[in-house]
Amino acid sequence: MTSSLEAQGLRVREASRALAQASDQQRTAVLARVADELKNREGELLAINALEVDAYDESGAGKDRLTLTSQRVTAMADALRDIAASADPLFESVDAGVRPNGLRVERLRVPLGVIGVVYENRPNVTSDVAGLCVRSGNAAFLRGSSSAQRSNQFIVDLWRAALGAEGLPADGVALVQDTSHAAAVSFMQLTTVLDCLIPRGGPSLIAAMREHARVPFVLDGDGNCHVFVDESADLAMALDIVVNAKTSRPGVCNAAETLLVHQGVATEFLTMLSAAMPQVQLRGDERTLGVVATATPATVEDYEREFLDLIMAVRVVDSLDEAIAHVGRYGTGHSEAIVTGDPEHADAWVRRVDAAAVLVNASTRFVDGGELGLGGEVGISTQKLHARGPMGLRELTCLKWVLRGEGQVR
Repeated sequence: MTSSLEAQGLRVREASRALAQASDQQRTAVLARVADELKNREGELLAINALEVDAYDESGAGKDRLTLTSQRVTAMADALRDIAASADPLFESVDAGVRPNGLRVERLRVPLGVIGVVYENRPNVTSDVAGLCVRSGNAAFLRGSSSAQRSNQFIVDLWRAALGAEGLPADGVALVQDTSHAAAVSFMQLTTVLDCLIPRGGPSLIAAMREHARVPFVLDGDGNCHVFVDESADLAMALDIVVNAKTSRPGVCNAAETLLVHQGVATEFLTMLSAAMPQVQLRGDERTLGVVATATPATVEDYEREFLDLIMAVRVVDSLDEAIAHVGRYGTGHSEAIVTGDPEHADAWVRRVDAAAVLVNASTRFVDGGELGLGGEVGISTQKLHARGPMGLRELTCLKWVLRGEGQVR
């Protein structure tokens, strides 16, 4: 198993060298071809995906992530066109200057090489990741879950055909065939192949990455996201934001999981909220329970959890400081929002909350590569090294120092 996986990986490594030198025109043409084929062959893809959805024995967020629809396939194609229309990130000059001795120094943006991604369900990730990798001159080596293997393979085959049609090696996008746990561990240890590893999944995948990975990885971590409704908030605005952040798509990492509400507006706002989203189970502290009769008591585990479901933890706080302290204790560094009419409180939230993204008077659902103008994302990093937040084209590059002289010696 390991030898065949490594052999496949070495072919991907070889392909990455060709992609790094491919022209901007070639790379964008590949994305355009795949975008067209996703729509041209949408019926085939949806039929394959429907079989996998029918065979999936769980409900909730997992099934939602696995499911493709015509709308989602269109979104995949549109994302590829957006990525293709983005500026070429390669060989951009950064920090150019001249030293006192006349030595010209600059840094150039170059591909990382081979990007390995381990992910669960989500066949849309197959297309998004491949698009970002190819556009940024990287090869994509993908290890999906068994539940989505046929959908993933169909999408990967579109990429391989498009690469070949543009004179590039098909192995620039490859899918691991063995979906066993042992193969996943071996994949995480491909030090001769992978330059960067990105997990897209739940706590168990993140834990496995921490335990087994031997190559550099960027954690796409949990999204225990908060919305704090300040005493000065416009409550109608706050209601729209919280309902959107919780219910528009509860099974994704940028959905809000905990509501913090200032005690000065708690009674009025929680009454409004419970009426506006009766489908959401609220789990709250004592003051929440005193307002919302249908709420159930919250535990410490509820404040720590990423529910990925129509469940929301609620806590009434006495101050901005208490809200920030709660986020500091329970947040996962993903996305944190405040709804406030006080500019000083907004600035304090921006300065003091430690997260990849902070929002003022906007839904956490905007923390997404497409929404932020990146075209798409390979993941949302909750780390602080190399990349933080949505990882688009630039985050899939690194910098190379270039020194140009006229015979200078030291």
